[in-house]
Amino acid sequence: MSKDKQQDYNASSFKEAFKSNTLPYGKDKTIAIRSMFDAIAPRYDLLNRILTFGQDISWRKKSLRALGLPKNSIVIDLASGTGDLSILMRKNNLVPIGVDLSLGMLKHNRSQTSLVQSDAASLPFRSESIDGVISGFALRNFTNLDLVFDEMSRVLRPKGRFALLEVSVPNNTFLKLGHGIYFNKIVPAIGGALSDSTAYQYLPKSIEYLPPVDKMLSILGKKGFTNLGHVSFSFGIAQLFMGEKK
Repeated sequence: MSKDKQQDYNASSFKEAFKSNTLPYGKDKTIAIRSMFDAIAPRYDLLNRILTFGQDISWRKKSLRALGLPKNSIVIDLASGTGDLSILMRKNNLVPIGVDLSLGMLKHNRSQTSLVQSDAASLPFRSESIDGVISGFALRNFTNLDLVFDEMSRVLRPKGRFALLEVSVPNNTFLKLGHGIYFNKIVPAIGGALSDSTAYQYLPKSIEYLPPVDKMLSILGKKGFTNLGHVSFSFGIAQLFMGEKK
């Protein structure tokens, strides 16, 4: 398939999946997510900075501090995208391995580190060979969180740590109202003007994929993780799950 035809296929596959109010699941979600990120990769960094007013950089730094691993630790940057977290890890003397389902994202990865194209639910690493796992805004895009957490538990060494950064919705009534207007109206408008409108209409809806905090922590506990924690950033518009393998 030619490059132009592949791009057309990618565009049509996720636009078809996200055109209705019903979010896709299973294989349909996997195909749609991969093709969507292939399509928006060229301007992904720019949109992140604009849409979060640069706060995403601060959230990533806090996530890395929460990971709390010593120098030279091997860390999977899960759904690494263009490599923001991997770049921070290299600056902090960690050894990142970028893993992403989207080849388009990997082609735009700026981290100059080892990269692997893989589904997070089937990681190509030996059991108990990794010191840490970190991700940025990926949880709601995974097709099966149970399988992803199983894989995290498998590849992490005992006492290995994880830090999973994700978007959130404020609890405060007025903040929640303002956040809803921004996330559901302004974000799609800016995203559509600078990148792809369908993708940035999907992103606000994708919060529906996330289990509530207590359920998420319960799932992680059942997967063999302990010392679990959850913190909110910026009045509740972002959140971080953290913990370690027993």
